[in-house]
Amino acid sequence: MAEGKKLVIVESPTKMRSIQGYLGDDYEVLSSVGHIRDLADKKDIPAADKQAYGKYSIDIDNGFDPYYVVSDRKTKTVAELKRALKHADELLLATDEDREGEAIAWHLLETLKPKVPVKRMVFHEITKDAIRAAVGNTRELDLALVDAQETRRILDRLYGWDVSPVLWYKVKTGLSAGRVQSAATRMIVERERERMAFVSADYWDVEATASSGTSFRVRLVRVDGGQLARGTDFDDTGKLKKAVVVLSEKDATSLAHAVDAAGAGTVTKVEAKPGTRSPYAPFTTSTLQQEAGRKLSMSAKQAMSVAQRLYEKGFITYMRTDSVALSTQAVQAARSQAVALYGDSAVPLKPRVYKSKSKNAQEAHEAIRPSGENFRKPASVSGELDREELRLYDLIWKRTVASQMADAKYETTTVTISVSADGKNAEFTASGTVYTFKGFLDAYEEGKDEKRGDADAESDQSLPAVAVGDELAMSDAEAKGHKTTPKPRYTEASLVKALEEHGIGRPSTFASIIGTVIDRGYATKRGQALVPTWMAFSVVRLLEEHFADLIDYDFTAALEDDLDAIARGEQKRVEWLHSFYFGSDAHVGLRQVVDNLGEIDARALNSTRITENATLRFGKYGPYLEVVDPAKPDERGRIVNVPEDLAPDELTAAKAQELIDAPVAGDRVLGENPENGRVIVVKDGRYGPYVQENLPEDDAVVDEETGEVVEAPKKKTAKKDAPKPRTGSLFRSMSVDTVDLDTALKLLSLPRVVGVDPESGDEITAQNGRYGPYLKKGTDSRSLESEQQIFDVTLEQALAIYAQPKYGAGSRRASSALAEFDADPVSGKPIRVRDGRFGPYVTDGETNVTIPRGQKPEDITFEIAVQMLADKRAKGPAPKRGAKKAPAKTAAKKAPAKKAAAKKSPAKSAAAKTDAEKAAARSAAAKKAAATRAANAAKQRTEPAEVKANA
Repeated sequence: MAEGKKLVIVESPTKMRSIQGYLGDDYEVLSSVGHIRDLADKKDIPAADKQAYGKYSIDIDNGFDPYYVVSDRKTKTVAELKRALKHADELLLATDEDREGEAIAWHLLETLKPKVPVKRMVFHEITKDAIRAAVGNTRELDLALVDAQETRRILDRLYGWDVSPVLWYKVKTGLSAGRVQSAATRMIVERERERMAFVSADYWDVEATASSGTSFRVRLVRVDGGQLARGTDFDDTGKLKKAVVVLSEKDATSLAHAVDAAGAGTVTKVEAKPGTRSPYAPFTTSTLQQEAGRKLSMSAKQAMSVAQRLYEKGFITYMRTDSVALSTQAVQAARSQAVALYGDSAVPLKPRVYKSKSKNAQEAHEAIRPSGENFRKPASVSGELDREELRLYDLIWKRTVASQMADAKYETTTVTISVSADGKNAEFTASGTVYTFKGFLDAYEEGKDEKRGDADAESDQSLPAVAVGDELAMSDAEAKGHKTTPKPRYTEASLVKALEEHGIGRPSTFASIIGTVIDRGYATKRGQALVPTWMAFSVVRLLEEHFADLIDYDFTAALEDDLDAIARGEQKRVEWLHSFYFGSDAHVGLRQVVDNLGEIDARALNSTRITENATLRFGKYGPYLEVVDPAKPDERGRIVNVPEDLAPDELTAAKAQELIDAPVAGDRVLGENPENGRVIVVKDGRYGPYVQENLPEDDAVVDEETGEVVEAPKKKTAKKDAPKPRTGSLFRSMSVDTVDLDTALKLLSLPRVVGVDPESGDEITAQNGRYGPYLKKGTDSRSLESEQQIFDVTLEQALAIYAQPKYGAGSRRASSALAEFDADPVSGKPIRVRDGRFGPYVTDGETNVTIPRGQKPEDITFEIAVQMLADKRAKGPAPKRGAKKAPAKTAAKKAPAKKAAAKKSPAKSAAAKTDAEKAAARSAAAKKAAATRAANAAKQRTEPAEVKANA
């Protein structure tokens, strides 16, 4: 960098390239690539600071001081920025002008520690004029905005790290709770609860065709003056909310025949009402996400990603905003384009001014619109944008232009026809709307979310000119049956709208919130609808019962109000955090809530009663029904699988009984084993499909006196000695519907002997395991590429695989751990997360614990690791088969951690052992390991694949 240049730092490389072109050679533009610092991991906190910062990386007793560090992946970026800064005579921090952007600028200032003048450069669009104007109108860093963002970061860390562990121990490991995420999950679950409690009601009406030369459809609305029932007349329990006429199917059918028999009706009323429709405000972040979901089928996350690209390329203004305001130049650009496209009458005399309706509006940016003084038409930029970018730009362009156009004008005509049918006066109506001036609708019309009662709305149609007293022909009368429907599930678009209406979260966070809800398994998508899982029910139930305030919508929205107050400088950060965490006269603090949780019944928490005898339970492997025999209420119930794609509101009492009564899926006879004549069947167990060789039943016993066949006497056999049928799990590529006898016999024969290693004399076998297909030679195993290789791999191929160096072999000691933490409080040794042969595991060098499936290594924190090791120690070593259970020993009193760490005698004693003793110990350990492996292998050959009940 040449002397005297000005250094400009932005977050994005794309912005960097665009802005560099506008500023010229006197400036150097570099990117921080987002945040450069964040709250430290525990391993990055120096020993001297661990007592103060160790739990949260926040010193809660001294002003909630955060401990920030530069992340490992940003050290190179920071070094480059520092090198460039050495030769600069001025630093311009040009990050986004919102709380997060202001915080990034502050972190850059704190990390780079510049000795040259520093200015804050802000802009809403990346155009040549906007960037040059921003350089000439810099300001100071807004520390109130920084405080608001840092408060949010600290608040989310305290909330998540205190509440999430409760979910791990009571629902499922790897789950998370969050200030906004949990409220959003609660919304989705509450909507499903409403659907589950909903009672549908039936009602009927009649439709017919009226004609006066031109035919149109009419609908029955009144019978003998009484209003006919519609869906909105029933409540959620299926009861009427007011006095209306409810037709049965028989009544409606009879009336339809009578109308056809009458053949004619008289027009009794013609009513015409004029109306106007005003255009919609320009896009905010929230409304853009909603419309992109409705019209383009984009997720909130996808919409924001595409909008980010459009902004960084200079096609639209900043995409994270609550404002609906347009600058003067933008208003003029929209009006000019509307006139050019649709004529002078397309715009009103005065420009339109919009005000935000959001409960909590953040910093007043401009609305999202095309950038520049003259909006580029979508057709003119199609060559510069990809398909998704062009679709979203087209949407933004149309919405912006339409926002400054004139009202649409229309007239709605309603015709009422009276028919004398079988002594009853049946009144039919039809409506039609005609637009006399389309106005903004020439450019844009907003999409709609599904609403309850849409089926009752009259379809718009063109009506002929009729007058009161005209007689019309009536024909094709048809009885129509209807059912009331529950509220529709949330879509991403409608959830964003609901969050905004409640004042929960911020537009910039909606996409990540919904993404987290789906990624954590709290909801799945069925089409556009968000369907909650039973796990979400358990999580929300726990939060409602034990963290009621934290999941309350008003309380969550109030937090946003307080953060806004901090951003305006009206609240002090430290005082507010102290009140939230330690409590105040107004509310109980988070610390008090967590410290006084009391007992939580995990079984009750994860249970939902479906029928008197069937309870839905959520267990380690997902949801299942536990069915209790009324005659034996104290015995453990039968386990019934619940299909993964069955939504909670679809698990009715009738559906539960259907699942209970259904035969076990896949319990199909494949044939007989030609070697022993035993029947081979395929089954579908809780842990997956498998084949089984049934044991022969005991021979029948014949009573010599009567000649009757009687049940053979049952032999008294210890459970451990009882013979078990041979089983074999189906490969992932196999199906219970298509597997045949030959394949089943191959599966039952596993492990397959491939051959003998000529060098070592060890037998090589091929088999399938929890982590896929593999070869085994003594204690050495190697992975195979496919399940089919188990049957096909030859000895030569196996030897070639063993000739290759094993992944990680010989370098395990030197390999770095996936994660490292402080010393375990019990063993005093550092805790590490490593990747082993059977997957990632936690170890302190003495105790190893496999990380459960579904939980990622990166989710493991120091607290989780300590708890996992403690739980493993509490279980003790696996008992040997046939060994007598030793009497329980009294736990030795644990010495204080510091004294234990200072004690040296055990180490000296260990060091004093002779080489012979060490060799003997290693030999004994090897024998024990070999015995354990042999026992496990035997067990694996005899146990069913997946027939254990879900705990």
